Order: sequence, then structure tokens, then C-alpha cells
Amino acid sequence: MSSQQLQFWELKCWLEVETEAQSTPCHVEIRVEGEEKKKKERKKIGNQPPSLESSLCSWVPGVPLALQMVIAGPICVKASIALQKFCKGEEKKKDYLKRRMSETMNTNEEKKPPLNGRRALPSNNSNDEENEVPEMEAFGLIPRGFNPKDYLRVVDIHMFKEPHEVNKQQHHTDKYYSPKLIVRRGQPFQIQIDFNRPYKPETDQFWLEYLIGRYPQQNKGTYIPILVGDVLKPGEWGAKVTHKENNSIRLSIMSSATCIAGKFRLYVAVWTPFGILRTHRNSATDTYILFNPWCQQDAVYLDDEKEREEYVLNDVGIVFHGNINDIKLRSWSYGQFEENILDACLFLMDKAELELSGRGNPIKICRVASAVINSRDDNGVIAGSWDNTYTYGVAPSAWTGSVDILLEYYSSKQPVRYGQCWVFAGVFNTFLRCLGIPARLVTNYSSAHDNNANLQLDFFLDDEGQVDTKITKDSVWNYHCWNEAWMTRPDLPVGFGGWQVVDGTPQETSDGMYRCGPASVQAIKHGHVCFQFDAPFIYAEVNSDIVYSRREKNGTQVIEKIDTAHVGQLIVTKEVGGDGMMEITEEYKFPEGSAEERLALETAVMYGVKKQTTQDTTYQPQMDVDMDFQVQKAVLGSDFKVTITFRNKSRNYYTATTYLSGNIVFYTGVPKNEFKKHSFSAKLEPSSSSAFDVLIKSSEYLSDLLDQASFHFFVTARITETGKILAMQKATVLEIPTLRIKTQGGMVAGKEMSVTVEFTNPLKQTLENVTLRLEGPGVLRMVKKEFRQIPVNSTLIWEVKCTPKRPGLRKLIASLNCDALRHVYGELNVQIQKP
Repeated sequence: MSSQQLQFWELKCWLEVETEAQSTPCHVEIRVEGEEKKKKERKKIGNQPPSLESSLCSWVPGVPLALQMVIAGPICVKASIALQKFCKGEEKKKDYLKRRMSETMNTNEEKKPPLNGRRALPSNNSNDEENEVPEMEAFGLIPRGFNPKDYLRVVDIHMFKEPHEVNKQQHHTDKYYSPKLIVRRGQPFQIQIDFNRPYKPETDQFWLEYLIGRYPQQNKGTYIPILVGDVLKPGEWGAKVTHKENNSIRLSIMSSATCIAGKFRLYVAVWTPFGILRTHRNSATDTYILFNPWCQQDAVYLDDEKEREEYVLNDVGIVFHGNINDIKLRSWSYGQFEENILDACLFLMDKAELELSGRGNPIKICRVASAVINSRDDNGVIAGSWDNTYTYGVAPSAWTGSVDILLEYYSSKQPVRYGQCWVFAGVFNTFLRCLGIPARLVTNYSSAHDNNANLQLDFFLDDEGQVDTKITKDSVWNYHCWNEAWMTRPDLPVGFGGWQVVDGTPQETSDGMYRCGPASVQAIKHGHVCFQFDAPFIYAEVNSDIVYSRREKNGTQVIEKIDTAHVGQLIVTKEVGGDGMMEITEEYKFPEGSAEERLALETAVMYGVKKQTTQDTTYQPQMDVDMDFQVQKAVLGSDFKVTITFRNKSRNYYTATTYLSGNIVFYTGVPKNEFKKHSFSAKLEPSSSSAFDVLIKSSEYLSDLLDQASFHFFVTARITETGKILAMQKATVLEIPTLRIKTQGGMVAGKEMSVTVEFTNPLKQTLENVTLRLEGPGVLRMVKKEFRQIPVNSTLIWEVKCTPKRPGLRKLIASLNCDALRHVYGELNVQIQKP
């Protein structure tokens, strides 16, 4: 026989193994297969038998040890067999089984050609993709007469996945509208396995396999074999039998407190002497594993139960908007428990191409999610629009919640049009809470958008003291919404964990993409902006100064006023357990002018934040005259007035040439157009105060009004006698009419009820192409209806029938949208009774 021919030898050995009961002799059978002939020989083990590479196939205490060996090579090879004597005991057996199971999954992975020179397997970044797992995995040649049914076989698996059953109740996942098992990591859950006969632990060997993605690997946490043991270790994968009855056993399974958050596939594997028998692919046993704020070993652990109920389990929130002088609020339906929302959120991580092995890290998840929430780089969830034109899309003000946005994106895979900051923040909050990461929506009033991150917004005045709109490019947003997510930060020094700022609104690029955060709130407060991610930008949003300056004819820049308190003067979020406002400004910054605040600023400058000095400018503020102004609150469509007040603290007579500029602006502070100009001369008596009113007529602003009925007023005054200039700016928002929501009949889960939405047109014009939307998590999915016209002073009534799904205190949210009127909302709390 040629030495080039490939020969296959199968060697079956019965080796002498010491057990508690017996010892057995050693015997060898060699079968040689050639191309032309086959023969069998029997030999005793001598001093120089053929060289063999052996692999252990089975270990059953008390019975002979079976070995199967396959080798390739010429028959004439002479070497020695290395016979290893295995120690008896459970620990050795378990160690071997773990190695063997790891080898099993690696050998069964699909063999793919390298994608490039860096990796042998493609990226494993899709939760949806799967690999093929064999139901019968033979160790070698299977003898005739082998019947898998002769061995322990799984008949059925019970997941206890109903909302009222033990798993979802203990894991706080009973609100998810999903037929699958949903649990939180680092906490035990129960399953029941039915076998074809009673389970005998002394002879039967089985284990569980959890797989995620197409290329599962044990070292990546995407293939998890779980042996059945006697004790569960907190925060580590394991399983133990808690109950046996007839052919069934109940298992308590502990997941790792650091495992991947996603959807796992479950297989049960049974060991036989000739191969591994697995259960077939069954999507009904799929298990979603989420972050666990109730587990102390989890990176998102939150120790306050009321905060966990608010920041993880509450599916309705409050968005604070308006401006610092007129705070408004509206409800937002997060809907993180609604049908298919969990799958949509997992898809976002697939879309962001986040490796599955990184999906147990909330820092990485927040980082990639802040990019994929917007569509600027990667066709993410929401397309932003700030130009007041929303062709072929939905106006940002019309959305009542996140559910429709996420489901539309999950279905179409195309960006949903349109959103602004509160829409990005609302959807981001849904994503985080759905995965189990505590999150809240935050509003920063008078938020600086500073492209240079130099802590300075420049407003330039002309020779007359009026704002020069041609060269003034900086703006102050009336408000800006972002999110905070709760987590530890092991990548930062101790003390910077807790709330982290994350922002999905596309403002500036970070590492080449439009994203922001996570940045430690504590680091921002203390000026430690050197710590990742994007802390300098957020520090500038809440700490910038507004500088009013004027350029003299000789080129000298004269600073007329520095306002250090206007930006970031109020930062709020929804209170825990209620719909009220909770101020959190002091979590971001120390009191203005305090020693701590100056130290934080010096620290931020030391770490690279730019702080422009005034050494090359002249700054001599006007000290003996103060100016302020107030804007009267008014309903949309009515006249109102602006009252300007001067206080002359000196003993001199002064004359103030005063200019008022009224601008219709986007909520970002960017002006659309100037609708009001007014100037007058004010006589200021010594040691006295004087007030002057300027009337604003509805006819002056209605034709050009934008989404949020937002105005921006600049008032400047030049003191004739001294040449000094006073300057001040304020934003205001008109009162917008609301929708009225009523219910009729009994409000019982599972029984039909009626909801009525009413609206009266307050404008002096007919509203056309009006769209109403209504939704309520746990009560009804979003429904909408279009109305062609609503005449002046007429009342619209819309009745909707619905069947509540869940008992408890729920909230109905409605919105109205048309070209002439937006940001019209209504809400109603309803108590749904148990049937």
C-alpha cells in the first residue's frame, strides 16, 4: 500500500480504570480500511504500538471507559500510545465536559472564508442571525443498531413565561407584551424539562446551551453551556435541580450579571456514548435577557425601589418645554412594554453594528445608541428638521410617544420623519428603559449651543446699540432635552458613576459621528471634562457666558455686558412617582459665583475647555442704571405688552435711547424674522424707577408664527450722557389652547370603553387639514383621524372606542396638528379596574 494513500484506523479500547466498584482489563480492536481491501486484526498492547491521537468520548462512573480514535497515515508507523489515567470525581468530569462542549460548538461553526486579513470569522453583530446546531452530533462512526430513543430524551420544555407566572413576576417583566420568556440578568429563573423517562443523575448526563448570533463562541459570551450542579453562585451562570416528579425536573437557572443583553436560543443537550443528542430549534424557548437594576452585581444597579419603578418600569413620562419664564409640560408615551418594541430596540443595536460580545456593557450600548437614534450618519431612527417645513412626514410636535416611531423604523428600516430634541430624547428613553437601563429625560433651559466649546456666546451690537444680526451667529436654545442613564463607570476614576448624560440629538460630531455621551454628570459639575465622552460640550451647554460687545470705529472691541447666569439657569426632570417637576441644576453646577463654581471652572480650563479672556477688550459696565423687562403672558391670537423698567440709582438725570426688537424664533433661538421694531426715549429721574409699555398686536405676529409660538425679545438702551449701553434678551411663549379628553362608561380591563376628545378653535381663522392623535399605554394603541376644516370658534368632538389591556392608573395622551397651529396637547389620567 502506497504511503501517499490515506488510511483510516478506528481503535476501540477498554482500559483498566479504577472505580469504586471494579477494575476492568485493557483490550484493543483495530480496524483498517483501505481503498481495495479491508481487514480486521486483534492485537494486545505491546511496548511499541501504532501512534494514535485519542480523544475522550465518554465518562460514566462504574462502567468501562469507551474510547474512539481516528488516525491517518501509513500502516507501518510505530510509536507508543499515551494512556492517561483519569481521576474519578465530579469536578474532573465537569471540567472535561466544559472543554468538550466548547470544542463541540467550535467544530460545528460554519466554515467561512476570512473577510479580510484581520479576522477569520465575520463580525458577530446581529441578534437575529442564527447558526445551524445539529440535533445529533456523533463522535465518530455510529455502530449498527444505535437508536437515540434508547437514551434519555427531552419531550418538552416549560418556560413559565406567562405574565402571571413566577419568572416574569420575580423579574419585573410582566408588563412586556411578548409571548417569550423575558428575564433580567444576575437573577435565577425557572424552567421545567419533561423527559421520556425519569432522570437518573448518577448515570444520565445533560446540560443547557444558550446561543446568540450566528457565530457563537464561549470566550465571547455568545455560547454558554450550563452544567447542572448543586449550588448556584450569585451572578454566575449555573443551574440546579429544585424539584423532581415522575419524568419531569424543575431547574433554577442563574445568569451572569455581566452577560449580553439580547435574545438567546435554548438547547438541551444529552450525552450518549456515541454522540450528543440535542433538542430541535424551538423559537418558543427563546429567552430575552435584560439588564437588572435590582441586582447588586449589575452595572446598572439602582438601590432605591421607587426610583426603579420610575426610571425602569414607568412607561409614561413628562417633557418640560417652553422657556425659563414660562415652563410648559406635556406627557410622552414611552411604551417600552408594547408589542414588538423590545425586538425593535434589539434591532437598533444590530443596525449600529455593535458586536454581540459588547452588549453586556451599558457604556458601549449608550455610546452607539446616541448615534443610531438620529439619521445623520447611518440612516438611524429619526430624521431631524428645524426649518418648520415637514413635507412627507409628521411634524415633531404631533408625536405623542415613541411606539409608532420605533415600530415604523423597525418595519421600514428607513428614518422616520421628523423629530426635534424632545422626540430624540423620548425615543432614546424608551430604548434604555426597554433594555432595563434606568433612564430619565432632562430639560436644560437656556441651553448654549457653542460650536467652539469656549464657554462664550457672542452677541454683537451696532453703533446704535441694536443687535447686529448679520454677524451675530451664536444662539441660546429656549430649552434642550437630553437623557441621563444610570450605570457604573469602571473606565473612570471612582466617584464618577451614577447618572450619565447621553444625547441623541445631532448637534456636533464626536469621533466622526453625530453622537454625545455617556458623560458623567458628576465630572461635569466638578469640571473634570477630560473624562470620556464629550464632557466639554455638555459643560459648555450649561456654563457658557453671554457677551454683548461693540466694535468701535478704531477697531477696539468694547464689551458692554457679560451675563454669567443666563445659560443653564434651570435643569429639570420629572419627579419620582408624580407628574411634577424636580430641579436638578445643582447636580450639574455649583451656585453661580461660589468658590466651588470658580474652582470647577478653573479645573475645566485646565483640562482643555477654552475660556476666552477679556484682556484685549475694554469692559466697563454701567453701574448706576439697571434695566429689566417683562413680557405679559398671553393666549395665542391675542394682543400683549412688553414692560421695560429702568432703575436710576444715581443722583443724576439720564436719558435712555431704547430699542426693542421682537423676533419670531425657533425654539433653538435661531430667528426666522423680525416682526416688531420699536424705539423711544426714556427720561430717568434720579434715585427712581420708571416703566414703559410696548404693545404687541396679534396682527403683527400671527402670519409668521412658528411651531411653538416662541418669541425672542432684545432690548438695548444707550445712556446719552455717558454713552454706556444696557442690553438684555428674553424668550417667551404664548399660551396654546389644549385638548379636552373625557371618558364614558366603566373603565375595566378587557371591556370596551369610550374616549372623547374635544377642541375649540380659538383663532380668527379656519383651521385646515387638522390631524388628531390619541394613545394610552395599556389602554389603546395610537389612533389618528384627519379633519378637513375647523371653522372659527367651532368645537370638534372625536369619539374613540377602545378596550383597555391592563388594570391600574393609566394615562391618555392626545395631540392636534395643522399648519396654523401646533403643540396642542391634552391628557387624562384614568384608573382601569380589574375585571
